Amino acid sequence: MLPINWKDNIRFMTSRSGGKGGQNVNKVETQVEAHLPIVNNPDFSPGQIDLLQKNLSSKLTKEGILIVKAQVHRSQHANKWEAEQKLEKLLINSLKKKKTRIATKPSVASKERKLESKKKRSTVKAERRKFRLDD
Repeated sequence: MLPINWKDNIRFMTSRSGGKGGQNVNKVETQVEAHLPIVNNPDFSPGQIDLLQKNLSSKLTKEGILIVKAQVHRSQHANKWEAEQKLEKLLINSLKKKKTRIATKPSVASKERKLESKKKRSTVKAERRKFRLDD
């Protein structure tokens, strides 16, 4: 679960983005980068920080800042909202506990079905062989 005020520490930076927008692309800064410090963030507990560092290690900078870009929309406001949503989704998914796999064994019936299908396949292949009078 995310802390209530986790969005307070997000720092937004804007720049010109490529893509749709016509002449606006050249003059309006619509691309939004959201920077969220993970390592020294007082909103997250030490356990959550460890989990985030482990699960988001490839997306964190050396200083422990998570950076997300959004440049899908033509407006800066929509891209800001998009960046927040991306951050939230990343954080929620990386804070989830992974279910441990419980090893199971095949049932007796499934073993029998497997052997039966192997026997059928074996007889089909055996019947394809050439018949010789010598044998």
